[in-house]
Amino acid sequence: MGSILEVNNLRKEFKNFTLDNISFNLEPGYIMGFIGPNGAGKSTTIKLIMNLLKKNGGEIKIFGLDHIKHEKEIKDRIGFVYDENYYYEDLTIKQMKSIVSSFYSKWEDDAFNRYMNEFDLNPKSKIKTLSKGMKMKFSLAIALSHNADLIIMDEPTSGLDPVFRREILDILYNVIQDERKSIFFSTHITTDLEKIADYITFINNGEIVFSKSKDEILDTYAIVKGGTDLLDRDVRSQFIGLRETSVGFEGLTNDVNNIKKMFKEEVLIERATLEDIMVYTVRR
Repeated sequence: MGSILEVNNLRKEFKNFTLDNISFNLEPGYIMGFIGPNGAGKSTTIKLIMNLLKKNGGEIKIFGLDHIKHEKEIKDRIGFVYDENYYYEDLTIKQMKSIVSSFYSKWEDDAFNRYMNEFDLNPKSKIKTLSKGMKMKFSLAIALSHNADLIIMDEPTSGLDPVFRREILDILYNVIQDERKSIFFSTHITTDLEKIADYITFINNGEIVFSKSKDEILDTYAIVKGGTDLLDRDVRSQFIGLRETSVGFEGLTNDVNNIKKMFKEEVLIERATLEDIMVYTVRR
């Protein structure tokens, strides 16, 4: 089986922002985290994938099919979870389900009812009475009840407490046990991705910084800590990003061996988190 999602040289031009020829692939059976600061282009990319915006260039293939020519067929196999609620607030969960289920060829009432029980959702509850966490669970139940092969999520855990977030991550982990399915997960909560993601695609200012396996990224980058007396212009140039105080510095590197040769044992080298990598790269 080929890639579930292929994005090649995708370009979108706005007045004050350009998504600049971005490319990445997602294979079946994996979770890809999509990270970047606010305004980096994450939501724009997702809207282009879902054909909610018209692209200026490039190619998007989903299940090996052009995402525009085969839009109806593709969307029948996608579960989409957005960070906002777009359901009719005055309808009940049961009424809303009846409307949404009619759009999908492989809708399974048994699966939906199972998720209702698992998520402790009352089908008679009106959408407007649900908390943000419960609305997210309802969206997830909808996405998982029509046998979707690709789950696309835009900031699904934003604003949720740690208990709700962990529940949703556990659900996603169970979904991915079916190696035919994949999840594309956009978020700024990088600790969630460290728990479940296989691959990370990092976008900044409309450009891809990297798209690699999570383990490769975390093995490559490191945080270096030391005294300010060690810094000069040449040393500063060795870091992707650097934070200096009156007593010391902290910097991000993707060349640990070079740093070890340069400083011997004068610095402390620690494993970088995804948040470290994103913050230091953005701030430079």
